[in-house]
Amino acid sequence: MLSNLLQLHRMQQAKSKKPTFWSSGIQFECQGSGKCCVSRGQYGYIYLTLNDRKRFAKFLKISTLSFTRKYCSKTDGYFHLKISKNENCMFLDAKRCSAYEARPTQCRTWPFWPENMNVKVWEKEVKAFCPGIGKGKLYSKEDIEQLLHLDPVDS
Repeated sequence: MLSNLLQLHRMQQAKSKKPTFWSSGIQFECQGSGKCCVSRGQYGYIYLTLNDRKRFAKFLKISTLSFTRKYCSKTDGYFHLKISKNENCMFLDAKRCSAYEARPTQCRTWPFWPENMNVKVWEKEVKAFCPGIGKGKLYSKEDIEQLLHLDPVDS
């Protein structure tokens, strides 16, 4: 599903030569609120590439196979973190990511996800939800487009 959104976003960008709302860049810096790690009742898989699983395994000092068996499920051919009992990320601890250094591509690219890069969604949902918008590093249009081209389900 996420891969389809990424493809749709890329096709829309190729068709449209109009400037995007992020043409002048967007300021963002993670504030560590943990809000993005909490399920909001939506499709909430945290997809993992092979490199993501290797990074997690190294962080936890276990083999990639052990990490995959213990912490992952596979749906529609894609690995993702198992869903915890409370439906939040299993690595969320007291509103903080307990594995921040090992976080997957999907988490590393937040909030620059294809489904967020619509001005209405950005203004109504992302800016209102994420305390890091408008703070810290200014991501250029090129930075954002590079992040948008990282597919969190490609391995």
